[in-house]
Amino acid sequence: MGAPASHRDIHFTSADGLALYGRDYPAQSDATPLLCLSGLTRNVRDFEPLAQWLGGQRRLITMDYRGRGRSAYAPDPSTYRPDVELADALRLLDELAVDQVSVVGTSRGGIIAMIMAAQYPQRLKGVLLNDVGPVIEKASLLRIRSYLGKALSFATWDEAADALKKNHPGFETLSATEWLAYARRVYIEKGGRITNDYDLRLAEAFPTDEQIQQAESPDLWPLFDTLLTLPVTVLRAEHSDLLSDATVAQMKRRHPLLAAHTIKDRGHVPFLDEPDAQAAIKAWLKVV
Repeated sequence: MGAPASHRDIHFTSADGLALYGRDYPAQSDATPLLCLSGLTRNVRDFEPLAQWLGGQRRLITMDYRGRGRSAYAPDPSTYRPDVELADALRLLDELAVDQVSVVGTSRGGIIAMIMAAQYPQRLKGVLLNDVGPVIEKASLLRIRSYLGKALSFATWDEAADALKKNHPGFETLSATEWLAYARRVYIEKGGRITNDYDLRLAEAFPTDEQIQQAESPDLWPLFDTLLTLPVTVLRAEHSDLLSDATVAQMKRRHPLLAAHTIKDRGHVPFLDEPDAQAAIKAWLKVV
């Protein structure tokens, strides 16, 4: 791949009037753009490693969901939902006059991609699911619930990286430098302290421990089945607590052309700069 591509900042407005932020990384080809959708509490910085690796060979569009990163916080936290976030993403594509994309969906972004396939199939050419599928394991939901919405404040980036380690198991091979780079993609510096880069009221739109324990997991298989006509690749982190091997096996049974890859030495979620991930992405890009 080529040299790192610079991006253009995109400022646009949601249907309910929120000021939202996105990035548009230009490309040297007219191949189908990639819409990169991040995880629950994450932001555009999650895709900086991917954008650097692609180096302008593929147009890459990403955004901060409402209430995350540089996008405005919603007056009503009940709008922190995948269907609303999809509507916001489509506003971004319309702003850029992009009719069709292939989606790289990390965790929550993969759920949004499945909703997009069900509601707007004409706008979708392919999907890469990064450590997510139609079954979300309760252990992962409980882990996320344990830290979601809690205000964090660190004096140094080293402290922030240490905190990240505690909430993100499965990354034992990362170096101190890699943990620091990870922390800088997750957290932000404000007023001389390092803190959360999302609206803490996001937790209000997430099920409680009791609801997670007692409720049946939502049935996302009908959404997954809307992907059956598309080129789909799924990446599963070797130590993932969100996407199980059993779910991936069932995905392969239902989607015979699905390409499935395990990303070694990773928990939820892979960074997309790992050699295993890059090889899988290269193969997927050839057909999308």
